[in-house]
Amino acid sequence: MLEVKVISILWFIGVLAEAMTGALAAGKKQMDLFGVVIIGCVTAIGGGTLRDMLLGNYPLIWVENAHYLLAVAAASLLTVMIAPLMRYLSRLFLAIDALGLAVFSVVGAQKTLMLGYSIEIAIAMGVVTGVFGGVIRDVLCNQVPLIFKKELYALVALLTSALYVVMKLNGVVEWINLSVALTFGFSFRMLAIRYHWSMPKFDYQCQSDNIH
Repeated sequence: MLEVKVISILWFIGVLAEAMTGALAAGKKQMDLFGVVIIGCVTAIGGGTLRDMLLGNYPLIWVENAHYLLAVAAASLLTVMIAPLMRYLSRLFLAIDALGLAVFSVVGAQKTLMLGYSIEIAIAMGVVTGVFGGVIRDVLCNQVPLIFKKELYALVALLTSALYVVMKLNGVVEWINLSVALTFGFSFRMLAIRYHWSMPKFDYQCQSDNIH
């Protein structure tokens, strides 16, 4: 089916883009090439891997199709070579990252429903697929994950996967469902970047901390 091929292509583009953002994060921490590849891989496929492990869905996609893993590793190493050009491609990468987030969220929810899980689990796994590669990346890079500080990222994944699931359960034609959900997720993320939208922050300061 055409929509399956399209979503697969978009997913692969998103995976490669996430691998490159992971490699850049490793470069900021001055990691060696092995570290670059590892961070690139966990960023790109960490969310999907965690989802499948939680759902008991084996074999993992990169275990069954090793060429995915090789492509991610190659994209990570390519990033090292073209790193000086990245500042000129920052807007393009933001757009690809936003598309990747939308695609991962939809694919996560889609696969979970196909495995027979409930609506709630499908939405949750959409979020896991969309954001947890970045969470693992930031933890390995010894920093608080961006989605827990300022980025309107997890909410985008939540609403995108929820929109897909709701339309799916209401019998919306699949290609229309995919088009609407992906357009929504991509647009929401780009608007959040453009207008600096963020979640409310909880700033707790214990009074005892101020006692000298």
